Amino acid sequence: MLKNKVQVILSFLNKQRNMFSIGLPILVLGIFCLLMTLSNVFTETYDIERFSTAKETVRSPVTIENVEETERRTREAVQAVEDRYDISSEITQERVQYVNELFDAIHKLENSDEKAEDKIPKTIPEKAQYISQILTPELSEAMSQESIVALLNASESERSIAKELLTTSLYDVLNAGVRTENLESAVSNLKQSLRYSSLNQDVKEALYELSSFAVVENSFFDVETTMEAQKQAASNVEPVMIRAGEIIVREGQTITNEIYEKLDLVGLLNNERNIFPVIGLFLLISLICATISYELHTYSKSNNLNPGKILAIVIIIIFMVSVMKVISIYNTSMYQFFLLVPAATGAMLIKVLLNERVAIVLSALFALLGSLIFNGEIPGAFNVEAGTYMFFSQFAGSILIQNLQDKSAILKAAIGITLVNEIVILLFLFLTFESVTIPEVLIHGGFGIASAFLSVILTIGMIPYFEAGLGILSESKLLTLANPNHPLLRKILTEAPGTYHHSVMVANLSETACEAIGANGLLARVASYYHDLGKTERPHYFIENQMGIQNPHDLLEPIQSAEIIIRHPYDGAMLLKKHKIPKEIVDIAEQHHGTTLLKYFYYKAKDKYLDVKEDAYRYAGPKPQTKEAAVICICDSVEAAVRSLQEPTMEKIEEIVYSIIKDRLNDGQLNECPITINELHVIRRTICETLAGIFHSRIQYPTKQEKIKEAK
Repeated sequence: MLKNKVQVILSFLNKQRNMFSIGLPILVLGIFCLLMTLSNVFTETYDIERFSTAKETVRSPVTIENVEETERRTREAVQAVEDRYDISSEITQERVQYVNELFDAIHKLENSDEKAEDKIPKTIPEKAQYISQILTPELSEAMSQESIVALLNASESERSIAKELLTTSLYDVLNAGVRTENLESAVSNLKQSLRYSSLNQDVKEALYELSSFAVVENSFFDVETTMEAQKQAASNVEPVMIRAGEIIVREGQTITNEIYEKLDLVGLLNNERNIFPVIGLFLLISLICATISYELHTYSKSNNLNPGKILAIVIIIIFMVSVMKVISIYNTSMYQFFLLVPAATGAMLIKVLLNERVAIVLSALFALLGSLIFNGEIPGAFNVEAGTYMFFSQFAGSILIQNLQDKSAILKAAIGITLVNEIVILLFLFLTFESVTIPEVLIHGGFGIASAFLSVILTIGMIPYFEAGLGILSESKLLTLANPNHPLLRKILTEAPGTYHHSVMVANLSETACEAIGANGLLARVASYYHDLGKTERPHYFIENQMGIQNPHDLLEPIQSAEIIIRHPYDGAMLLKKHKIPKEIVDIAEQHHGTTLLKYFYYKAKDKYLDVKEDAYRYAGPKPQTKEAAVICICDSVEAAVRSLQEPTMEKIEEIVYSIIKDRLNDGQLNECPITINELHVIRRTICETLAGIFHSRIQYPTKQEKIKEAK
């Protein structure tokens, strides 16, 4: 019970230590990124007075509407709308009918049948008097006797011309709209159209008098139509915007009231800096740091995340952000220097030092930071082109970089990144509406090529420093250690050839099993090569190296033999440390036997002596701490056990593998590593399948003696 509580406490403390080891560097990283990008959200303020001279050219840091200017233009547009009037067609028809009434009355009177009507007047004055009596009262009052007499004296054709001319002109005037303020001018215009006719003067005078009566107000102010027109005019006014990057005042220009108001509007005169952009930047950096922390925590569950790797992540991010910040200083709208950023360097370094997943996630975060850093220091703006270019360049790098020891693979990666860079650059050129010259295309294309090859060169150049300075075990380092010409591997081969063969077999089993559960197969293979290095100190005390000689353990006491055998993991660890072999391999060499019991010599001692302490026949540990160490622990015993079989069959092999895994589990050897029961099942199945391929069925050819017996 007490032991379980201690394990729980130790597990809790271990988690707290891991959180602290990740959290503190990420906090430092977040502060660095915040300081580096602060100028991209802050705007510089100026101490400028009205009517002074600008000492430098000032651009707007934001895109904002000039509300006052928009309102002024709206007012002008509304005021420019003319009043809308409704012309009454009823009044127009009414006034024309009055004219027709007069001429029709005269025409009817002049063409009446004298025999049929005795009361028809005969003289002109009588006719004029008669006309006045039968006309509408309004018309009768407006027309004098002289005007009617003048029309009566005119000939029929002359009256017809006068009627046609007057009604046509009256229609024109009234249809144009007659308002109170232009009534006199409308009458004057109508008289003017009559003045130059061929009619005699008396008829013209009569028409003038009739015109003064016929022309009346027929156009009235329409409130609804006018208001609708004003609304339409106001809605057609575009908002007056001050665009981000727009020049507000040039160097040497006088600060007028209008310019001063613009400077004040965009916040360039406010000495109290706006805190909101800083809050937004803080939230962005917090999300980025949280994402990095999550990825590192996820990585630590299945891989060895030591302080060196965490520090490497911090250094890489600081390096990439610093490079982007320096290049952003020289970035212009004409020459997009963000294309020159060796963006793929960060992704490739992380891919080599950690894994592809972390590299791709951090590629997206680098791209996000890049789009902020290259925003031209315009608060709230992100350079989407820069972010897109950097993401695809990094994504290509993290996918294409494989083996840094293979020079052709490195060249292929550089060419692949170049191709992706050029595709993204062409994408920008095709999407833009602006005309692009051939020299610009060549320059930007050259930037893309330089970025790709510079990224690969920096990656190759920086990897050794991370490996040596921070003790990081990368894939390239593992491949170097796996070289059979390595001094330690040659030492094992020459001094303990049986152990060398055993290590190669364990490496094959371990690599396959680790890859099956998602662990680092390459690390397991290389660590297997070195795990029994300690046997080279006393090679003949290990059975695989005893070729045709007497077993020296036959001459020793069990406790002496146990001490010699138990020493080999720690002798190997000392040799590995002496030759500066990475800590991960040293740890596996120490842990590959855990605290297991040396059963052969323990039971041999019990048969010989009564008082035998079990602890004296157990390895000192520590127990396996990683999945790779646990797999090697299992495969080491499996290989030795299967090699001892006289006639290995699949049934025997499966039984041995199962029993060894069960024994390690029951003995608590796997309690301190993050391996699951399900993964143990996968390991067991994978080991059996691999051994089946090694000890596959062969045709048993008969010996010479068997052939002789069959012949008899």
